[in-house]
Amino acid sequence: QVQLVESGGGLVQAGGSLRLSCAASGSIFGFDAMGWHRQAPGNQRDLVAAITRGGSTNYADSVKGRFTISRDNTKNTVYLQMNSLEPEDTAVYYCSARSTYDRPYDYWGEGTQVTVSS
Repeated sequence: QVQLVESGGGLVQAGGSLRLSCAASGSIFGFDAMGWHRQAPGNQRDLVAAITRGGSTNYADSVKGRFTISRDNTKNTVYLQMNSLEPEDTAVYYCSARSTYDRPYDYWGEGTQVTVSS
């Protein structure tokens, strides 16, 4: 059972940047995709960005052009570079992994809080 541990969250002013990291306890190469989701109070948990085993990426419309997801298979780590942060980006960010393409994300980290002040 692979465990995912997020780090890098914190408080930042609007317009600032943060880089989130997700360290896996085992190999991430076997997962079909790795993702970052976020959940703000009162909202559902939504996919923000994902990267497949082959390196293809997709992003939520709200973060396109501002966020970049990447992976380092040698370090079993996934990153989320977040630039031009907005107060609306405030949420708990969760690292996730999907075993196969036809299943929902089935591995989750505990989450890291990102707060963007105006």
